[in-house]
Amino acid sequence: MSSHHPGQEPLVEIREVGPQEFDELGRLTVEAYSGLAGFEPGDGYLAELGDVARRAALAVVLVAVDGHGGVLGGVTYVPGPGPYFDWEGHDAGRPTSDDAGIRMLAVAPEARGAGVGTALVRACLARARADGRVRVWLHTTPGMTQAHRIYEREGFVRAPAADWRGSIRLWAYVLDL
Repeated sequence: MSSHHPGQEPLVEIREVGPQEFDELGRLTVEAYSGLAGFEPGDGYLAELGDVARRAALAVVLVAVDGHGGVLGGVTYVPGPGPYFDWEGHDAGRPTSDDAGIRMLAVAPEARGAGVGTALVRACLARARADGRVRVWLHTTPGMTQAHRIYEREGFVRAPAADWRGSIRLWAYVLDL
């Protein structure tokens, strides 16, 4: 998926991440989550955010790159429940085998507000539809207001019964496809 104007190079290309981009996307993701006010993920989760190679082995990691190959952001698409789509600790609203998930959306500070996050979310939704999924779930921190706007514009609705209530509080969103 690309966004472009006729006669110009694509502004943003969305594709599966390559091994040469693992480190850069990992760093970008850790920085994005480390800077969130009121969100203290702990060293274990920061290590998970940075380990793009592991994510790519367990799910589908998509990367947004500019016309020069610079990494602008990334997201993890999880095609269904499993080890990387763990919903333990939820009160209700567990996904079924017909559902998919979105995790770890991150956009470089200089690319925020330019449609990169929206393009990444839309790429996940397109994959979910192609996979025949009926719903897409995600979690977000209460402070990720820019991401909330993207999710809500794309049709996601809050699912408070599925909020994560562990050591940190995460809001659940769901989209019926």
